[in-house]
Amino acid sequence: MKPFLLLATRAEDVAADAELAALCRFGGLRPDQVHRVRLESRPMPAVDLDDYSGILVGGGPFNSSDPDDEKSATQRRVEQEMSHLLDEVVDRDFPFLGACYGVGTLGVHGGGVIDRAFGEGVGLATIQLTREGAQDPLLAGLPPAFTAFVGHKEAVRVLPPGAVRLAFSPRSPVQMFRLRQNLYATQFHPELDLEGLTQRVRVYREYGYFAPEDADAVIGRASTRPVTHPMRILRNFVERYRR
Repeated sequence: MKPFLLLATRAEDVAADAELAALCRFGGLRPDQVHRVRLESRPMPAVDLDDYSGILVGGGPFNSSDPDDEKSATQRRVEQEMSHLLDEVVDRDFPFLGACYGVGTLGVHGGGVIDRAFGEGVGLATIQLTREGAQDPLLAGLPPAFTAFVGHKEAVRVLPPGAVRLAFSPRSPVQMFRLRQNLYATQFHPELDLEGLTQRVRVYREYGYFAPEDADAVIGRASTRPVTHPMRILRNFVERYRR
C-alpha cells in the first residue's frame, strides 16, 4: 500500500505525536503507512502525489483568518506551501482530508470565507448530517446526529463555490464540506477521544481557547457525553482511498 501523507503543524512534540498516533489508531494504519511532515519545523519537501494514497492535514495553532501582519513568518510560509500543493490536489481531485486547520486551508484555497463569526469553545458539539452528508461515502455508518469534540476560533461563514455542505452544528453552520468528489474538510476533530481531548486542553491551555484556570472545568464538561462516532470518518477515508 502507498502511504498517506500527513501534513502537521503542531509545534509541541507531545501533541504532534499524539495526533499521529490517533490518526493511525482510528484510521487503521501502521506508523510506517503514514509519512508525516511537520511543517512548523521545516519547509515542505517536494511532494509527488503519485507516491501517496491520500493526504491528511491535522489541526494546529494557525488561523487562516488572522490578519497578515499578525501572522508569523512560519505561518505565512506554511500557508504559501499549502496553497501551492492544493493547486495540484484540487486540479487532480486527489484524496484529501483536513481536520480543523484543513477547513481553513481548503476553504480559503477554494474561495470560501473563513472568519471568527462561528468559532466554538473547546468541548462537545452535536454534529448533524445534511441530506448530502447522509449519502456521502465518507460518512457511511454514522448516525444522522452524533457527538464530536470541537475547539476552534474560526470557521466557514461562506462555502467555497461548488462545495457541498455535509454537516453542521447548532453553533457552526459548516462542520464538514466536500469539494469535487474527493476533497474533504471537517471543523470538528475526528481523531479525538476523551483522552486525546484532555491532553490537548493541558497542552494548549495558554493559547486563548479558554481561560487557563478553567482547564479542569473544560475537561469536566467534555466528559459528560461519549464520543465514539467521528473516528469512523478516518477509517472510511483510509479504506476508500488506500491503494
